[in-house]
Amino acid sequence: MQRFAGRVALVTGASRGIGLGIAERLVAEGAEVVLTARKREALDEAVAGLGTHAVGVAGRADDPEHRAEVFALIAQRFGRLDHLVNNAGINPAYGPLADVDLDVARKIFDVNVLAALDWSRDAVAAGLARDHGSIVNIASIAGLSAAPGIALYGISKGALIALTVQLAAELAPGVRVNAVAPAVIKTVFARALYEGREAQAAAQYPLARLGEPADVAGPVAFLLSDDAAWITGQTLIIDGGASMRSVL
Repeated sequence: MQRFAGRVALVTGASRGIGLGIAERLVAEGAEVVLTARKREALDEAVAGLGTHAVGVAGRADDPEHRAEVFALIAQRFGRLDHLVNNAGINPAYGPLADVDLDVARKIFDVNVLAALDWSRDAVAAGLARDHGSIVNIASIAGLSAAPGIALYGISKGALIALTVQLAAELAPGVRVNAVAPAVIKTVFARALYEGREAQAAAQYPLARLGEPADVAGPVAFLLSDDAAWITGQTLIIDGGASMRSVL
């Protein structure tokens, strides 16, 4: 399929893991993709692997100057933007809420929530295509229920889900906004949740395995595409069937 032929997509936090998987899927379906990430070397490697249909801009997701540089490149090189994926996220805090340093908590919200709002507002200001413009936010199942050990991360993802609904309401009908909420995906970011006990972790899922970046990339591509033209304000759970167990 070439659902994104002639279209331009921006994916934040895309040097590896879920973000890179999404960029790979969009390029495979014909898109020109702009990737962002903090570490230039890893980003350059990711862009090289994607070929001539990708370009990268290194910087922090919560840095206004970085965002300005990205949108300046998009305007100069492409003259349009059709799709945005807010994937950049951090989780530097582990343990109960009572132990989380407030400065760390603020940083989590700056990157996981407020940066997504800023990227979305800047994308719209830059002319996010109004006939088929779409945004997908990468949330987490940690934002849908209690998340022991990663509580602040879960709270930030819950806020991102709420942000998705609000943006969908305010940007309709010109721009659709949806989210996905993955369970544990085999990435460096989530390694602490399964490393050394993958079989035990996978046993929690009816589909008997952990997720891969491609398991998220496909649904994200669907939500961005015209195949989801009458879907907005929704959060799609991608969890290998784990959420069924509460009702079985």
